[in-house]
Amino acid sequence: MTASCPICTKPAVFEFRPFCSKRCADLDLARWFRGDYRIEGEEEVDEEEKKEEDI
Repeated sequence: MTASCPICTKPAVFEFRPFCSKRCADLDLARWFRGDYRIEGEEEVDEEEKKEEDI
């Protein structure tokens, strides 16, 4: 069973796994940089900011 590229669905290449090429790997990285992918969770509040807000 061969894995497919999550960007274009072509067969993955070992060198760029799980992608098929450097191009698809770079496209995925660009999506992360733009914020297209997010990990949901609560936003952390810095302790110093919290203290400043209380003042």
